[in-house]
Amino acid sequence: MDPELYADGDPFEQWRWLRANAPVYWHPPAELPGFWALTRYEDIRTVYRDAATFSSAKGILLRPADHGEDPGGGRTLALTDAPRHRQLRGLVDEWFALRSVRGFEPEMTEVTRRVVDEALESGTCDFVTDVAARVPLYVICRMMGVPSSDWDHLFMLTSQAFGASDPLTQRFAHLDIMSYFEELQAAKAANPGDDLVSILATSEIDGVRLTPDEILLNCDNLLVGGTENTRIAAAGGMLAFLEHRDQWDALAKEPELLPSAVEEVLRWTSTATHIMRTALRPTEIHGNQVAAGDRVTLWLPSANRDESVFDRPDEFDIRRKPNRHLALGFGEHFCLGSVLARAELRILYHELLHRDIHIELAGTPTRLTSIVVNGPEALPVRLTAGQDARPRVTTG
Repeated sequence: MDPELYADGDPFEQWRWLRANAPVYWHPPAELPGFWALTRYEDIRTVYRDAATFSSAKGILLRPADHGEDPGGGRTLALTDAPRHRQLRGLVDEWFALRSVRGFEPEMTEVTRRVVDEALESGTCDFVTDVAARVPLYVICRMMGVPSSDWDHLFMLTSQAFGASDPLTQRFAHLDIMSYFEELQAAKAANPGDDLVSILATSEIDGVRLTPDEILLNCDNLLVGGTENTRIAAAGGMLAFLEHRDQWDALAKEPELLPSAVEEVLRWTSTATHIMRTALRPTEIHGNQVAAGDRVTLWLPSANRDESVFDRPDEFDIRRKPNRHLALGFGEHFCLGSVLARAELRILYHELLHRDIHIELAGTPTRLTSIVVNGPEALPVRLTAGQDARPRVTTG
């Protein structure tokens, strides 16, 4: 539970021990309330599958006890149970379906090329902020109906909200984001267009419009869900390729490996460190009595390195098959944007490979200090156009 572990330590060592010795572990209350920690693949998948027993409506992340209940509980896509979850998801599902994402790929490619062009012009940049963060943010802004003139403004706010080291700066940035979408949803309600915010602002469930607060919380949910994890996965994948040059070489020679490479990036990065559920009724997990109201946490990076499921789990292998990772969840709450996230990763890496862009480290990467998401906080790189597309690991 120490955020510093994810910045400077090796949580995988602890997860290996837990999988072998205490796969269903009770963590006593302290600053955070008490919770069960699950670290094995099959146990985590079982909880994901059983939404009738394990609820999302009380929150999906551990929160300090004095913070109270999550304000989005029971009102957003991520924090609702059936039937409300299915009803909310049904409003926007079509936008994230395979057919819709494929139709949107030319625009995603154009956005990606523009971002890569700007990084090339700079020469040296932070891959996290200047490349990996911009692509998914610009794409979800386009889908939500945010005018392109506001994209950079939201980029600045989301960079502060997700990346600032000062909690006060993060809080004010989140408030500014909410204020922006409060105005946007009001404008879309009065003059709807063909976009996600218009859908939320004008749709009805059981004959009742969503409240302004529900619209606002779901806008925030879509923005965060559509940017944060893809940003970290794209940057974490690039770091993995820089550290495993043979895998980038193989991908350059065999671009048909790109889909399986994306799956391995998702498994390897597993950007959501934990997901929480709340037991709605007493149940048992491997002889452990879980009471109604108990919090149960699912440690996804551990599941995706479970040696009983994955051969050579601690190796980064773009040819890995099968690769039934849980990085995008499972069951009723399987990631709404899974098709979109895969497309964004594929298009970004294809752009770098296809244009023979040479990438090397230009400094020391740093990792996020967080128990919620894990991956690079900063990834300084040097990009040059050239014939050699193989990244080299050199510093400074």
